[in-house]
Amino acid sequence: MPGEVLIVGGGLIGSSIAWRLAQKGARVTIADAGNLGGEASPAGAGMLAPRSESGCDLGLESLRLYPPFVEQLRAETGADVDFRMFHPEEGIVDPGALLQALCCACEKRNVRIVREHVTTVEPRNYSAVVIAAGAWSGEVRVQNVNLPPVVPIKGHLIGFQMEPGALGLTRRLGETYVLQRSNGFLIAGSNEQDIGFDHTVDAAICEDIHRRAAQLFPPLEHATPVKRWIGFRPRSATGDPHIGRVEGTNVWLAYGHYRNGILLTPVTAQRIDDEIQGNRASA
Repeated sequence: MPGEVLIVGGGLIGSSIAWRLAQKGARVTIADAGNLGGEASPAGAGMLAPRSESGCDLGLESLRLYPPFVEQLRAETGADVDFRMFHPEEGIVDPGALLQALCCACEKRNVRIVREHVTTVEPRNYSAVVIAAGAWSGEVRVQNVNLPPVVPIKGHLIGFQMEPGALGLTRRLGETYVLQRSNGFLIAGSNEQDIGFDHTVDAAICEDIHRRAAQLFPPLEHATPVKRWIGFRPRSATGDPHIGRVEGTNVWLAYGHYRNGILLTPVTAQRIDDEIQGNRASA
C-alpha cells in the first residue's frame, strides 16, 4: 500500500522497528509467518554482554540504549521484561517477555499485523520495506534487489527451575554460559551447528551442555532440566549484521545479527527508524 512501511519479520528486530516508526506516526504493517517472532526471538537466553562478542562497539552502543528502550516500553505497556544490569557493560533480559511487550506496544500504536509467510515483495507498493526475518531473510525475494545471504546456525539450550537468586551473576566460559531469570528459571547453553533448519533437539548435545554448565555452576550437576530447546542464529557471510538501506532502493536490511540479535535490538531499531524517517522527510 502506498505510504505504508512493510516489515517482513515480527521478531524482536522487526517489532522494535515497527514500534519506533509507529511512534513517529508512520503507517506500518508487519508480515510474519507465525505469532510474531515465535520461532527465534524467544529461543535466546537474553545475555547482554558486548565485550564477549565481535562488533563490540555496536554492542556497547546498543547496551547503552537498553535502559531508556525498556523504560519507554514499560511506560506504554506496563510490561516487566526482567531487564537487569549487573554493571555498565553486562546485563540480561527475558527475550520472550520483551517480544510480548513489543507486540503489545505495536498493537497500541495501530501497527497492522498480517500473519502470512511472505516469499516475494514488490517494493514499489510501499514507501519503505524492511527485511527483518532473521535466519529466514534469505528466503525472501525482493523484486530487483539482491539480498545478502544468511544461514541458520542451530544452537541448543537447556533450562532448570531453581530458587530465585541461586546463581547470582551470569557465568561464562568459552561457548558455555549460565544465567538466571528473576523467577528462578536458569538457562544453560550453548552449541553451534551449521546444518540448516533442523528442529531436532539432540539429547546428547543437551547432556554435553549440562556437563559443561555444571562445571560453571556445580549445583546443576544433580539437577534435572525441565526444558530443552533449539534456536536459529542468522549468520551473514561476514559474521556482521546487515543494518541499513540497500543503495538506490527503498529497501532496508535488518538481519544477520548472528548471536547478538537480542543485544542489538535497540540500536538496530534506532538506526533503521532514523534512516526511514529521514528518507520520508526528504521525499
